[in-house]
Amino acid sequence: MMRFGKLASACIAVAVFMIFILPPVAEAQDGAATYKAKCAGCHGADGGGKAGPALKGIGLSADQIADFLTKGDGAKKSPHKKPMNGLSPDDAKAVAGYIKTLK
Repeated sequence: MMRFGKLASACIAVAVFMIFILPPVAEAQDGAATYKAKCAGCHGADGGGKAGPALKGIGLSADQIADFLTKGDGAKKSPHKKPMNGLSPDDAKAVAGYIKTLK
């Protein structure tokens, strides 16, 4: 009986790991790829800025960044006056999560 309890505990631990740890890692990887494809040209591969401003250590929350990417802001320069083309809300969340890791 004791072996079953340990096995059950191990299975639960693995399930929790897979549910709560792996998806954010996968999201961050997708966010990094999307960032490199759509953002790095202006904001730099490391988020240090180029033609666009630096994003390292940005004071916006991930939700604010995702909202900005999906809605745009008429007060900003192009391309950010309008929503980013081809960027789904899930993609925007992944990119925002990645941006928040830039230090």
